[in-house]
Amino acid sequence: MQRLAGRTALITGAARGIGRAFSEAYVREGASVAIADINLGAAEKAAGEIGDKATAVAMDVTKQESIDAAIATTIANLGGIDILINNAALFTAAPIAGISRQDYETVFAVNVAGTLFTLQAVARHMIERGKGGKIINMASQAGRRGEPLVAVYCATKAAVISLTQSAGLDLIKYGINVNAIAPGVVDGEHWDGVDAFFAEHESKLPGQKKKEVGEAVPFGRMGKPEDLTGMAVFLASREADYIVAQTYNVDGGNWMN
Repeated sequence: MQRLAGRTALITGAARGIGRAFSEAYVREGASVAIADINLGAAEKAAGEIGDKATAVAMDVTKQESIDAAIATTIANLGGIDILINNAALFTAAPIAGISRQDYETVFAVNVAGTLFTLQAVARHMIERGKGGKIINMASQAGRRGEPLVAVYCATKAAVISLTQSAGLDLIKYGINVNAIAPGVVDGEHWDGVDAFFAEHESKLPGQKKKEVGEAVPFGRMGKPEDLTGMAVFLASREADYIVAQTYNVDGGNWMN
């Protein structure tokens, strides 16, 4: 049985990586999906490859007018929004003495303000519609602890976990469940940049950090986007109706609550 049959979803940062994997999984489960991304061309390509139940929408989560326009377009195209995944995010890394104010403001604008104000706008639609809904925020194992070279990113994801708790407690009275997923290390093209950073700051050979990180996961390897889709489908389904304000680790055993 398709667990999301007849449902509609808006997924941000969905043209590639984890967001695209979520989009594909949701369509397989019967949902219609709006693939929102700052790169409209990439979103259109992804939607075309996924199929007729996927549509593309331009969205820059740092601009309120773009958030509002993307939500309006999604509602017009799909008839409403039952599910939101706040997936759009940026990674940054620097030693404490090297953090720039511009980098801090850029990453917080996407990871925290982008999550909050997209959540807010979709929640207002869900409240007005009166049918409840499911909102899933993407946190990270980085939000569970500090890391010496990843202070800003860790802080943003800790904020996402806290925001999930507050929004979950506030919105459940409207039948809107807000929860989050905290991935561990997930392989993808962004890891080339991450590996290069650690090669520079920890005097490692290219590829060494990625190898070490993968081997340190209790499961025995880095995660893949597809490893996260089961939790994303579950939290969007009616099976998760009694789950409120929680953040679930999907990280191969890296972090235990």
